[in-house]
Amino acid sequence: MYTKKIYFSGGSFHDLQAVFEELPGVVTVKTGYINPESKAVDYEAVAGGNVKAVMGVCVEYNPKKTDVSYLLDILFSVTDPYSENRQGNLIGPMFMCGVYHNTPEDLPQIQLHLNFMANRTNPPAVAGSNLTINDPVSDQKQRRKLFVRSEEIKIFVEAEEPHQDYLKKNPSAITQIDIQKFKNYIKIQ
Repeated sequence: MYTKKIYFSGGSFHDLQAVFEELPGVVTVKTGYINPESKAVDYEAVAGGNVKAVMGVCVEYNPKKTDVSYLLDILFSVTDPYSENRQGNLIGPMFMCGVYHNTPEDLPQIQLHLNFMANRTNPPAVAGSNLTINDPVSDQKQRRKLFVRSEEIKIFVEAEEPHQDYLKKNPSAITQIDIQKFKNYIKIQ
């Protein structure tokens, strides 16, 4: 089976792993450290700010069953791309929102998606027909500042074994994302 990989960050890599594992077409999801300054990296060093790296996930997927656009939609539905180095209570550059590609063919889709998000205004009130519309806006003053790093992956170092499938091993762990609500949403679609 032909698969592709893409790398995402945004808050807890434990939460992101649990989210992306639920998606159709996703083959594997591994937690790890994105573009660390050293290959000798571990959770304590990154969380403590001693090694510059971003905590994230490697998503391996079957492009015949899902695509980059759908994966980006999911990432930005569970993270806040409009907050700099912050996802809920998690604060610091290691929790920044990011998209890291390893194939140039994904770059146009990523750029298109990020451009659309950067040109959206704050969601308007629901219209009389109960339809909310987010049209791109040309007025620079109405645009929202987007804080998403988008670059090529240079190094991905898998996190230590205790951090792989962490929420399966620790089902009572506190999460930033309501994983059960997300699972229910995916079932509805």
